Amino acid sequence: MVNPTHIDLQITGMHCASCSARLEKVLNKLPEVAATVNIATEKAHIAYDPQQTDIADLIKAVQGAGFDAHRMRDFAAEKQQRAATYRKEKIQFIIAVLLTLPLLVEMLLMFAGIHAMLPGWLQWLLATPVQFWSGRRFYTGAWSSLRGGGANMDVLVALGTSAAYLLSCAVLLFNLDQPIYFEASATLITLVLLGKLLEASAKRKASSALEALINLQPKLAHVERNGKMLDVSAGQLRPGELFFVRPGESVPVDGIVLEGTSSIDEAMLTGESMPQGKHPDDKVYAATINRQGLLKCSALAVGSHTQLAAIIRLVEQAQGSKAAIQKLADQISAVFVPVVLVIALLTFSGWWLAGSGFTAALINAVAVLVIACPCALGLATPTALVVSTGRAAQVGILAKDAAALERAHKLSVLVVDKTGTLTEGKPGVTDLLPSSDISPDDLLGTAAMLAQGSTHPLSRALLEHAQARQIKLAQAAGISEVSGHGLHADIDSKHYLFGSPVFAASEGVLIDEHQVLALQQQGKTVNVLAREGSLLGYIAFADQLRASSSAAVAQLTAMGIRVVMLSGDNHATAQAIASQAGITEFRAEVLPQDKSAHVQSFKAEYLIVGMVGDGINDAPALAAADVSFAMRSGSDIAIEAADITLMRNDLMSVVDAISLSRATLKKIRQNLFFAFAYNVLGIPLAVLGMLNPVIAGAAMAMSSVSVVSNALLLKRWRSSRQ
Repeated sequence: MVNPTHIDLQITGMHCASCSARLEKVLNKLPEVAATVNIATEKAHIAYDPQQTDIADLIKAVQGAGFDAHRMRDFAAEKQQRAATYRKEKIQFIIAVLLTLPLLVEMLLMFAGIHAMLPGWLQWLLATPVQFWSGRRFYTGAWSSLRGGGANMDVLVALGTSAAYLLSCAVLLFNLDQPIYFEASATLITLVLLGKLLEASAKRKASSALEALINLQPKLAHVERNGKMLDVSAGQLRPGELFFVRPGESVPVDGIVLEGTSSIDEAMLTGESMPQGKHPDDKVYAATINRQGLLKCSALAVGSHTQLAAIIRLVEQAQGSKAAIQKLADQISAVFVPVVLVIALLTFSGWWLAGSGFTAALINAVAVLVIACPCALGLATPTALVVSTGRAAQVGILAKDAAALERAHKLSVLVVDKTGTLTEGKPGVTDLLPSSDISPDDLLGTAAMLAQGSTHPLSRALLEHAQARQIKLAQAAGISEVSGHGLHADIDSKHYLFGSPVFAASEGVLIDEHQVLALQQQGKTVNVLAREGSLLGYIAFADQLRASSSAAVAQLTAMGIRVVMLSGDNHATAQAIASQAGITEFRAEVLPQDKSAHVQSFKAEYLIVGMVGDGINDAPALAAADVSFAMRSGSDIAIEAADITLMRNDLMSVVDAISLSRATLKKIRQNLFFAFAYNVLGIPLAVLGMLNPVIAGAAMAMSSVSVVSNALLLKRWRSSRQ
């Protein structure tokens, strides 16, 4: 498909993994359609060609499979709809409990040796509403599934409970000398309803991180119109419009500060706990909180174009996607119910032919139908990934899809671009080395005067350093820039130059080559200031290592990951930065177009390779890596090419992403083990007649709840910074 259209549909009527697997199969049979259906979020993410298939065709296919679908409404409407459905199901459960309790009391009294039987007609009266009113969802679900050409958990529950109920009705109607099992059918339905309620509650908790992000979206903005301060909907702001943010309020849209200074809490965006200082020309982002002064800002991005909206889209996209490990569970779920039906039939036949009687054979077959549930298997992976992607977003890690977060746990090599990844990505002044004729401040101030008209990164670094040291600058005359070499200027009728040692030497300035070389071997760039051909001093610059880089490299190494740095700098500069960061393996003088080849060379060694970068020239290498990470401060092309975007611009976020990936895979494996073990142990016990249907029903209900609850423990995962 070229340039497909994407849509998310909310699906209703799915009750187990067999449902989602069957619906996905139906949708993918449509022309030019690629769909993934997530049972945990109850959504279908569909890519389609509108010239081949339209939305009506998609919804019709969903309905033909026995489900219902509608386009995603706003979150508040969806939440309201889910709450209404939950209330309805809760009422059905409460009614079922009230009607089932008398039947259970009778059964418990029997275990205590007290035979106080309720009349058969009263048992029928209590069990019938449970069977056909509280339990009607199983009948409608089973019918929809069979009509769509498949079989799901509802078929198992409906068949099992109906068999017990109808047998009891026959015994009662024809006055047969057989026990009745109204308490079994009613208790089974009540327990399954309880399990579904607990499962729904746990699934809501799993999506709580996404809900929290959506709830952060500001509602109002303060604007000045016709000299009056007005409150308008944040959605009504347009790019370029002015707005004000008072202390304690949320920023309504992404913007740029025009007036005022403050500190902004950006924890929801980046996971950074410390407020960030904001001054004129600094950017602010929607939903971040203004902690101090009044800010006057101009809107840059509004509505669906804000950083917050982009985060929400990425989290929704990741939660709707599937990891590779889920494919096995999906394949098993697709054939699970038909296999169970065959096993139940064989169980019934075996017990009956063995002379145990019709009733005993039927009850054992019912136990097989009820104990076998693909729900736990289907929820094992997606629920863990929903919790994990939400938790990742809370600490500023945005995965494009679940598969990327899953792959990160297998990384054996991490290739790191130097500039902007390990380092700040911009030069700073590191050394002021004046001659005996001038002070350090005068050396800096004079060089900064020459740099005032230049846009070169070193000139900007000089000006920032002079401003930080509160040095006042006079105006120089006749400033001229020799591209790639340096600057000329006249100050107080004297000629000055500032530039590279080669440039200064070509102008007749005597320099100390040993001192220059010593600085360069430390990975620094050296510039020379001279007056009337005489040396005034040296100023050294370097791209500073990020504060967290060395700690991150140490943690990655401790995690068993080989860290390799790529740099376009000369060997001495690259070695200096690598040494500071604690990296023992690096490649220097790497051309932008060769970065991808280095990634491929590691992959050729059958290694799982990660790549971290931020620039346009990193995009091919990011695309070539098994898992790629891009800094939020990087280029749009790098972010687009990467699997995971790091909202905090440091390497420690990569540590967190890998740590969370490992924790997630551990939970998924635990869940799959529990789900497989439950069925592998439970079904044989039921076949051998060692499980009462009521106990089987309770076990089936609790299996799904235990898997979802185990996945929720991922919320306890902590970032390396916490």
